[in-house]
Amino acid sequence: MEYGISTLEKDGNVYYYVNWSPLAIADRWDINAKVPSVAGIYEIYWMDDQKHLRMLGLGQTHYGGLRSELRRLTDPELITDPEAKKILEEKEIWFRYVPCHSAKIMLDIVWFFMQTYFPEKTMTIHSGRYKKIFIAESEPDKLIWVP
Repeated sequence: MEYGISTLEKDGNVYYYVNWSPLAIADRWDINAKVPSVAGIYEIYWMDDQKHLRMLGLGQTHYGGLRSELRRLTDPELITDPEAKKILEEKEIWFRYVPCHSAKIMLDIVWFFMQTYFPEKTMTIHSGRYKKIFIAESEPDKLIWVP
């Protein structure tokens, strides 16, 4: 299956359709073997004691690509933040991604998700090209996560 983002512009608005990869456990060997080394958007989760996924991170990557960024962000040996390091060492880590070669599209989508998930913490900006941004998602897994 092809993971990616399609775009429809209409009346000054944009409609993005995000087709995510399946959720996968963050294993360094699997990331190296299966995740492409291209630009894109990622989400990283950790599994709590009640078997609920909790978001650890959401972001975009350009240089180095998804493979190297996911490897870096899910390896406790490479993280310096003590709180994130503790989660990575003690919890089961999951991730998903979508390749994207447009920096402006990634800005719009990450901004939309941050506004939706964490409106009080949003420090990102969108591209400024559209009046409104709409997103529909296709995900092979029925992802329900707890903030």
